[in-house]
Amino acid sequence: MRRDIFQAIADPTRRAIITLIALQAMTPNAIANNFHTTRQSVSKHLRILTECELVKQEQQGREIYYSLQVEKMKEIDKWIDQFRKIWETRFNQLDNVLSTIIKEKK
Repeated sequence: MRRDIFQAIADPTRRAIITLIALQAMTPNAIANNFHTTRQSVSKHLRILTECELVKQEQQGREIYYSLQVEKMKEIDKWIDQFRKIWETRFNQLDNVLSTIIKEKK
């Protein structure tokens, strides 16, 4: 089943896993050591992240390492960017109003 990336990042544990593997690839056991949950639970989260292609698996000897697919993160950033522009416009408008109020007080 192909999952949506927004469904994947909706879960705080999966967001924490993304943060962990953003800088370096990690094994499931190394990832699980950072959580107060079972290895099976972490594996389920990794499966979901893999299905939506936010992380990739790489076999190195007997170990499987999970790493972040940075290109897929750009899809999230692109969606968020539309809101970033809206808020930047609103903050600029607020800044103008505040500047006007300060000038009037002087």
